[in-house]
Amino acid sequence: MTIETHTYTAFGKQSLVATGAIEEVALKTKEWQDQGGETVLIFEDQTGQQIDLDLRGTSHEALERLQRHPWFLKEEKRTGPGRPKLGVTPREVTLLPRHWDWLNEQPGGASVTLRKLVEEKMKRSAGKDRARKSLEAASRFMWVMAGNLPHFEEASRALSRKEYESFDRIIETWPNDIREHVRKLMEKAVRDEREAENEP
Repeated sequence: MTIETHTYTAFGKQSLVATGAIEEVALKTKEWQDQGGETVLIFEDQTGQQIDLDLRGTSHEALERLQRHPWFLKEEKRTGPGRPKLGVTPREVTLLPRHWDWLNEQPGGASVTLRKLVEEKMKRSAGKDRARKSLEAASRFMWVMAGNLPHFEEASRALSRKEYESFDRIIETWPNDIREHVRKLMEKAVRDEREAENEP
């Protein structure tokens, strides 16, 4: 069973417990805790967000609960007759009268045109969005795992200013596992940023 392609990383205090697919991380975390290890924090690498897992019982029971976790629930496919639902969500949009006039003149009307405009913008800004999210992921992880470490504020400022060489020097004295994971997240942010700059 593979739930998704995102990777996750678990830390027990300052020690790396596991990194990889969520199933692998969950099982290694369970083994760590069953052997009396410290409380573990699990992060999604792509966002830096923490995820809480219920790892009680057997490994099989823990994996079964994992499939029912809100993060990993799959939307059921429609198999009945009729048109499939688009999954659209109504929200209020405030525009000037001339904007509404123009939208209403477009083929398909305002809603269809707005969706097309948003899709086009998402495609054009995909690289920049990916780079921004990678930087945010590194920052979130740092706040949780390195917030009390020496020179954290200085490192945080260097990261936000994208002064990556200075940042790397500042975190040199941090605990090895935390430092190396922060570097890995930072390297992804730099890579995504360079790719975004090269996109048309």
